Amino acid sequence: GAYGAAAGNGNMKRIHHFRLGGSIDMLTGPLLKKLLLFSLPLMVSSVLQLLFNAADVVVVGRYASYASLAAVGSTTAIVNLVVNLLIGMAVGVNVVVARYIGEGDKSREISAAIHTAVAMALVGGLILGGVGCAMAEWILRMISTPEDIFDLALTYLYIYFAGTPAIMLYNYGAAALRARGDTQRPLLFLTISGVTNVALNLLFVISFQMDVAGVALATVISETLSAVLVVVCLMRTQDELHFSWRKLRFDRRSLGLMAKVGIPAGVQGCLFSVANVVIQGAINAYGSVVVAGCSAAGSIDGFIYVAMNTFHQSAQTFLSQNIGAGKYERVKEILKKCILCTVVTGATLSAVACIWSEPLLAIYNQDPAVLAAGAVRLRMVVIPYVIFGVADVLTGAIRGCGSPMRPVVINLLCTCVFRLAWIAAIDTDTMAPTWVYASYPASWLLLLVVLLVCWCRLYRRKIKPNIARNGAAA
Repeated sequence: GAYGAAAGNGNMKRIHHFRLGGSIDMLTGPLLKKLLLFSLPLMVSSVLQLLFNAADVVVVGRYASYASLAAVGSTTAIVNLVVNLLIGMAVGVNVVVARYIGEGDKSREISAAIHTAVAMALVGGLILGGVGCAMAEWILRMISTPEDIFDLALTYLYIYFAGTPAIMLYNYGAAALRARGDTQRPLLFLTISGVTNVALNLLFVISFQMDVAGVALATVISETLSAVLVVVCLMRTQDELHFSWRKLRFDRRSLGLMAKVGIPAGVQGCLFSVANVVIQGAINAYGSVVVAGCSAAGSIDGFIYVAMNTFHQSAQTFLSQNIGAGKYERVKEILKKCILCTVVTGATLSAVACIWSEPLLAIYNQDPAVLAAGAVRLRMVVIPYVIFGVADVLTGAIRGCGSPMRPVVINLLCTCVFRLAWIAAIDTDTMAPTWVYASYPASWLLLLVVLLVCWCRLYRRKIKPNIARNGAAA
C-alpha cells in the first residue's frame, strides 16, 4: 500500500488509543454511534464555517446593494480555484496521521507529520496568496465579470488572498486533530472565529461603510484568529500531536506521503473549481441580477454540500485508521453507514431548501428579480444533490483505501471535461440559465456511476483478499 504494510495476519501490533480531546476509538465496537460522534461535531463545524462565510454575502446583500452581493458571490469559484490545491493537502495530513494512529507505535512519524504540515501551511499559503493576488484581475476578465461589479470583486479578492496562510494553517491543524477523532476543539475554535467574523462584518459594513472591503477584512481577521487557536492547541497538547516552533521543518518522508494523497485531492478540488469558473463565466453573461441570485442560491446549497461532505471525511478517516490497523473486515460496514447517513442528511436538507426556497433567499436580498433568479438555480441543484453526496463518500472511501489518483482521473473526465463540453455547447444569447445549471446534476450522475465501478474493482482486488488472509490467519 501507499503507507507500507499494515499490521495484520495474526501479528497485529497493539493499537494505542488517544484519550485527550474527545478522541474516538475507530477500530473496535459498533460503527454507527462512533461515526455520528465523529461526524456531528464536524458537520456543525462545517455548517458554522459556511454560516459565518455566508454572513459576508448576507451583510453586503442587505446593507450594501445587490451589486455588492454579486461581487462577493462571483469570487467564490475563483477563491476555490486558487486555494483548493493546498486545502487538498489537509486531506493528506488527515489520512497520513490517521494511518499512523491505526498502525500504532508511530509517535516520531506523527510528530514529523505535524511539523511538516505547519511549515507547508505557512510557506504554501504565502506563495499561493501572492499568486492569487497576481492573477485576480486576469481571471475576473477571463470570466467576463460584469463591469458594474468588477472593481468590488477585485477588492474582495486582494484582501482575501492576504489571509491565505491563516486559512491553510487552520485547515491543516484541524485535519490533524480530526485524524484521531477530535472534532470538538476545531468546532470550538471555528465558533469563536465565526462569531468574530459576524461582529466585524456588521461593524465594518454598517458602522464604517466599508462595503465589500469590510467583509473581506473581517474574513481575514477571523481566519487568523482560528489559525492562532489551533496552533496554541497543538502547542499545549502533550502527546504525539504536540507542536513546537523549534521543531518546525519539512520532513521529506512526511511531505512525500502527504503529497501522495493531498496533491491528488487538491487537484481534484481544482478540477471542480476550473469547471465552476467556466460555469460562472456563463452565468455572468446573463447580467448582475442573475449573478446575485446565483450567489444567494449557491450559499444556501453550500450548507447541504458541507453537511453531506461530513460523511466523506468520516469514511476517509475511519477507513484510513482501520486499514492501517489491518481491520479490512470493517471496510464495507463503514462505507454502508456513511452512505446511509449521507442519503438521509442530503434528502432532508434538500427538501427543506426546496419548500422554503424564497424565504431562505430573502435572507440575502429582497429584490424580486434576484429572488426569482435564485429560486430557479436552487431547485435545479438541490433536488438531485444527494447523488453528488453519495459520489463524494465513494471518493473519500477510495482515497482512504490508499488509492488517491483514481478519484482525480475520474473527476477530470466526469466533472471537468464533461462540464466544459456542456458549457461550450450552450449559447447564452438564446438559451436560458437553466441549461447552465443542468450541467451540475448531469455530471454528478455520470460521476456516481463511474465511481461505483471503481470502488467495486478496488474492493474486489484489495480489500477482499486481505479479509480472506486475516480470516485464514485467525
